[in-house]
Amino acid sequence: MRQKKHSTLLTEVELEFMTAVWEINGGTVREVMAVLAPERNLAYTSASTILRILEQKEFLVSEKSGRSFIYRPTIEKSSYQTKSLNDLSMKLFDNTPSSLVARLVDDENLTEDMLEEIRALLDRRLGKNAV
Repeated sequence: MRQKKHSTLLTEVELEFMTAVWEINGGTVREVMAVLAPERNLAYTSASTILRILEQKEFLVSEKSGRSFIYRPTIEKSSYQTKSLNDLSMKLFDNTPSSLVARLVDDENLTEDMLEEIRALLDRRLGKNAV
C-alpha cells in the first residue's frame, strides 16, 4: 500500500480552518466553526474531520478536555506565510524572490499608498531612514 505524501502546504479549505485556529489561538470544533464565515454552513462532523486532517498533517495538536478536543496550532501563522512564499518563489518565480516582488509591484491594483508602504518596508529592511 502506498503511503500518502506528507504535504507541507495547506489546501484552500485547510488554510481557512488554520486561519480560524490562528485567530482564536486554538479551540474546540465549535469555537473554530464560530469563527468561520456563517455562509460556510458546515456540519460539525465535517469541521471535525478537517481539524483531524490538520492534526495528522501536524499543523495542529489536540488535547481532550471533558467531552471535547481542543485544537492548537503547532506552527505560527508568520512561519507558515514564510514557508508558503518560499514555495511560491521556488515553483513559480524560479527561486528568484526579486521576480516575485517585481510581479507584485507591477500589479496595477496597487495604490500609491501601498507602494509607499512597500518602499518603507524595504528601506527599514536595508537599514535606511525613509525619506
